[in-house]
Amino acid sequence: MRKVIFIAGVLVLMGVQLKAQELQARITVNSSRIGSQVDKKVFQTLQTSLNNFVNNRKWTNHTFSQQEKIICNFLLNIEKLVGTNIYQASLTIQAARPVYNSAYQTPLINHMDEGVVFRYVEFQPLEFNENRVQGTDPIAANLTAIFAYYVYVILGLDFNSFAPREGEQYFQKAQSIVNNAPESRDITGWRAFDGLRNRYWLTENLTNNRYNIVHDAMYSYFRLGMDHMYENEATARTAILNSLNMLGTLNTEIPNSMIIQFFFQGRSGELIKVFKKASPDEKSRALDVLGRVDVSNASLYKLELR
Repeated sequence: MRKVIFIAGVLVLMGVQLKAQELQARITVNSSRIGSQVDKKVFQTLQTSLNNFVNNRKWTNHTFSQQEKIICNFLLNIEKLVGTNIYQASLTIQAARPVYNSAYQTPLINHMDEGVVFRYVEFQPLEFNENRVQGTDPIAANLTAIFAYYVYVILGLDFNSFAPREGEQYFQKAQSIVNNAPESRDITGWRAFDGLRNRYWLTENLTNNRYNIVHDAMYSYFRLGMDHMYENEATARTAILNSLNMLGTLNTEIPNSMIIQFFFQGRSGELIKVFKKASPDEKSRALDVLGRVDVSNASLYKLELR
């Protein structure tokens, strides 16, 4: 179970009103690339609506106190106008959770989705129905479907980081959005044949039993590792190395899976700090597995951890 129960109970007894929502999200819409084709006030309205959509909606049955809200950022970069009120964009998603007994935030997700196409008319309500994801206008519904999808992925990762496989129900909700995703020739990212690194493959990896070890790796990394860095660094580092070895095993059994790349995005700096003070033997073992599972940063690890 999540760590909220005791604190929430105390605050309720004190008469403090708790915020129900789970996220403390900042959503930014950047329209600098679209020039003067569209009145920029449209995107300011969209930004406000997206912030309200994500932050004011109840996404789980749990009660989160203010200090337990998940801090996240969404940057919607409008790339171009592709039709009447239809836009092509990329979406960068970042989320972090606090490390126990510190002010440090460890990243949960640092990911860019380049396949965002949506229709938006200013002041048009942003609607999302889990039972009818497509809505009456699939291209308009695609925007809220994508945001809801990543909200559930973030929730799943956060819950997984506090208790073994606790995030499964939220990964299943994200998978349900994939299964019922809006359909149009202009919409991509929801299907297996849209590419090897998309929404389909992310939740496929997160819900497929073949990848179960990744959930154990997440728990070992965050709860047994990062949460103990400020009280027992050696024990924490061992747990983190153990999580890397689990991911190394998965990478050997199923090479080039999206979930491996996804986990390591934006994490190299943190891992370098973790192993900078490690013993030569521990550094050597970390370098070995990192060179196999995070290939794009292999030279950086060698430079910093030799």
